[in-house]
Amino acid sequence: MKKEHLEVLLEDINSKFELVLEGHESLRHEIREARDESSSKHQDAAFILKIVNKKIDKVATDLDAHRKDTESHKGYK
Repeated sequence: MKKEHLEVLLEDINSKFELVLEGHESLRHEIREARDESSSKHQDAAFILKIVNKKIDKVATDLDAHRKDTESHKGYK
């Protein structure tokens, strides 16, 4: 194989290798973005669940107080 032919092949291999590296970098970037978006949505959902749980606890406390008040009235059903 002539030196010129080998150089052309090596340049071709190098350019293809660079394309693969660019593709990997692009995929890493997209994965990072998806991870960040997922993390943000998870944090939002966790915040909403905290609020809902607090409201549920408040309703449960109110219902318990109401039940105790109702039960304290003899003959009331």
